[in-house]
Amino acid sequence: MLIGVNVPNFGPGTSPAVLREWARTVEGLGFDLLMMSDHVVVTPDVASQYPAPFYEPFTALSWLAGVTERITLGTTVLIAPYRHPLLVARMAANLADLSGGRFVLGLGIGWAREEFAALGVPFERRGKLTDELITTVREAWRDEGYRAGDIPIWVGGHSDGGLRRAIRLGDAWHPLRQTPQVWRETLARLETLSLEEGRPRPALAPRILLRLTDQPLADRRLGEGTLEQVVGDLRQLRADGAHAVVLDPFAGDPEETRRPDVAWDALAAVRKDFT
Repeated sequence: MLIGVNVPNFGPGTSPAVLREWARTVEGLGFDLLMMSDHVVVTPDVASQYPAPFYEPFTALSWLAGVTERITLGTTVLIAPYRHPLLVARMAANLADLSGGRFVLGLGIGWAREEFAALGVPFERRGKLTDELITTVREAWRDEGYRAGDIPIWVGGHSDGGLRRAIRLGDAWHPLRQTPQVWRETLARLETLSLEEGRPRPALAPRILLRLTDQPLADRRLGEGTLEQVVGDLRQLRADGAHAVVLDPFAGDPEETRRPDVAWDALAAVRKDFT
């Protein structure tokens, strides 16, 4: 099972130098994936959770491709309706080519209504626009001029629509920050819908929180609790057949970005104990 890290590419403590140190630290600890979130316009609804500066993921990952050697880069998740499908196809293919094939395209439909309005994209059509983008991107990549190679597409979403999108169009299902119970329930639903669609179940690539506590937690999300609980979650996800798990060390306070060493210590502890 691959283990990755969602690196915060936003917030008051984030800068090019900090992003470079994140990349070197994550790769140095032996993680398999380095991924970043996506927003284009930092509207008030975005800023309340992910304030500026916000580094655009294709730009930032292309830069980090030049300061890393082994680790796979990716988006978790690119908001599909924000960009023209052929632009996404070109940027993803170029990034994969420039990095030596080290790229995963994770995408989702988005949630920030004010950002959709600022970009002139109809919020109510975001599901359909995402379906169209995935289809168009795959078609474009078959053109040798794109030099896309084999870029996996991870599809986020927890609703039946999102699950069917992952089954029909994705290489992996990429849910975000679920509780253990919701993970079990949604995984069972994914299996059922795969049978209804007459398609194989996509690979499993969840993104989970990473928040270590001194005392065990009862009511928690995956990746939250003592080191023993978090390592137990990873082992259970591996037993469930997960292809990859992305650890997200951002717990929600933008001030955390000023102290990346706290996250690095937690990641080092998990990397050491999980085998």
